[in-house]
Amino acid sequence: MSRGSPPGCYHLPAMKPRRPTRPIFLGDERVGIVQVGGGLPRKGGWTPPQKWIPASGAATTPAPVSVQTMTAGYTHDVEKCVAEINKLAAAGADVVRVAVPEKKDTAALKEIIPRVRVPIVADVHFHFQRALEAVEAGVHKIRLNPGNINDRAQVIDVIQACKARGLPIRVGVNEGSIIERKDKERRKQELGKFFAGHKQGHLMALMVAKLEEYLEIFYEQDFYDVAVSAKSMDAAFVVDVYSAISERFDEPLHLGVTHAGPKETGCIRSIAALSALLCNGVGDTVRISYANDPVYEVEDGLELLYCLGMRERKGVDLIACPTCGRIQVDLFTLVQDVRRQLQSIRLPIKVAVMGCIVNGPGEAEGADVAVFAGDRRGIIYVQGERVANVPEEEILERLMAECRAFEERVQRGEARLGEKKVDIVPPDPIGELGSGFDKIAAGQVDRVTTLTVAGRN
Repeated sequence: MSRGSPPGCYHLPAMKPRRPTRPIFLGDERVGIVQVGGGLPRKGGWTPPQKWIPASGAATTPAPVSVQTMTAGYTHDVEKCVAEINKLAAAGADVVRVAVPEKKDTAALKEIIPRVRVPIVADVHFHFQRALEAVEAGVHKIRLNPGNINDRAQVIDVIQACKARGLPIRVGVNEGSIIERKDKERRKQELGKFFAGHKQGHLMALMVAKLEEYLEIFYEQDFYDVAVSAKSMDAAFVVDVYSAISERFDEPLHLGVTHAGPKETGCIRSIAALSALLCNGVGDTVRISYANDPVYEVEDGLELLYCLGMRERKGVDLIACPTCGRIQVDLFTLVQDVRRQLQSIRLPIKVAVMGCIVNGPGEAEGADVAVFAGDRRGIIYVQGERVANVPEEEILERLMAECRAFEERVQRGEARLGEKKVDIVPPDPIGELGSGFDKIAAGQVDRVTTLTVAGRN
């Protein structure tokens, strides 16, 4: 924290290296194996039964940050649950979590897991028996909440069950479920003083202390395949608490903002916290939480990682210019139409849809396929080379034709993504007769039009 900053405010440098952690592994050969974290060797005096999990002491490398989500429907409704999981996996989810509040939910896992192809996490609250049942049903990971499962013997039973199967556990504390400590008051007070300069320092102390106490049970059982989370609805507090626990624990961190709200506002709340942490090297897996269809959680989580360069993009990278008075076509409708049609393209082609000639040339030059518009027309470029000049009603069809043709050329090895062939010369904003740029500089015109765009290709 820099001098003069309010308590709890961090000035984070851009894109620090990922913090090394002890990795965990979940999944199997059928659904795929997801590594979370890495950079430190596995710890513990036992070797999991899975051959693809490295032995204790073996070196590991950090895995890409993974994206998680959680089903919104009832787990015991098998058909709907399977359909939802498969939809989320198709959207790009690396891991899907399901709620198991009742025995009928864990019983349903035996039917669900064989019909999906993504690792499944059982979200367990209050009843430790649900965790044991989920392990028997073949789940790939357990989530426990120290706030509502805190009986030591019960926690040990879950640890031993997971240890026998080689399954990891996430220990997740939430602002909404963390409880007051009944003992170790002195420790809580000490932590409270330590975090006094941070936003909600008392709550932060509770979370850190609860994690320390809970993880000690795991360590005593020689079990270290653990991930950690500490969520809140307060984005600034989330940055604070994860920054603190990243300095205290070697476990991989599951990032998230709980109770984030609807997508319209929740996306801002979530990205504010998660991007700050990821840029500071903190975080190994993320879940963006919305009061909405969880497929949006997956899409936005992936887009966050794409934008930060932390995952290799799958599908088109679409950029478009914002609102301004220079736009001379129905840009907003065009962008949405382009976005829908681009979903059929799987290569990470960069496509730019620009509404005027001010920023259009620069964006077109940096994109694989681009259009920038003028007076009810659009000039289309492919890797900097002008290929068409069409009226507004033909822009969508021609742009998509060029995108598909470019994708085919890349697949045949005739073109490469991101390769610029020529430098774009911006069109004269006054017209093809005479020099509009010279007239503007001389103050001879007071209205700039875009007649050049209407010229023939």
